Amino acid sequence: MSVSNSPNSIPCLLLAAGRGERMRPLTDELPKPLLTIKNKSLLAWHLEALSAADVENVVINHAWLGNKIEEALGNGSQFDLNITYSPEISALETAGGIRKALPLLNPSDYFLVINGDVFSPNLPLQGLLDQVSALRSMPNQPLAHLLMVPNPNQHPEGDFYLKDSKVTNEPLDGAEKLTFSGIGLYHQELFKDLELNVPSKLAPLLRVAMAKNRVSGEKYAGPWHDVGTPQRLQELNAAHE
Repeated sequence: MSVSNSPNSIPCLLLAAGRGERMRPLTDELPKPLLTIKNKSLLAWHLEALSAADVENVVINHAWLGNKIEEALGNGSQFDLNITYSPEISALETAGGIRKALPLLNPSDYFLVINGDVFSPNLPLQGLLDQVSALRSMPNQPLAHLLMVPNPNQHPEGDFYLKDSKVTNEPLDGAEKLTFSGIGLYHQELFKDLELNVPSKLAPLLRVAMAKNRVSGEKYAGPWHDVGTPQRLQELNAAHE
């Protein structure tokens, strides 16, 4: 197991608890994040990128068929990572899942979260992790730093506005409305008031933090895909043959 001396080495949570209803029948017997592109599961793509970026500790939450995720990935040694699991009896939504996994993540402040069902080969994780020291040095420390992407065809209206490095829910002069990639850095303080084991969505927490000017972000124009339907999965596999 490699040991990183990087001051920006922080834990990562991979979100893998969703049922993947739109992916049925593919997800009837397999969790969505174990679906494969180029014979490699979506989770494996992330884990290889995390290992290359010197992240050491990874937590994966799961609910639907979670035992299959544990069987496939084990303790992470095949990726030179330490993997632990945060099982959910029923999915707790994004923020609820993060809240439940926090004791396993045990961050000093910031940690990384990646949606298990996005496909982003060549994801510049090192650049994102390098933001941590900058976030720590800010007087009004951001509670979240979001990777934003151009709006995909299936989500043309976008999510939030980005101007310079500020992310808001309200339009700003000169701001661009973009889609949240499902990849971000979070400060543990963002989740401090959430009740344990209660389903909670992430967007309302982010909007409250945005109103306090405590959400930053950056635009990523590289390859990124929300693998939301069997057709999209098929198209991605065809493109990577």
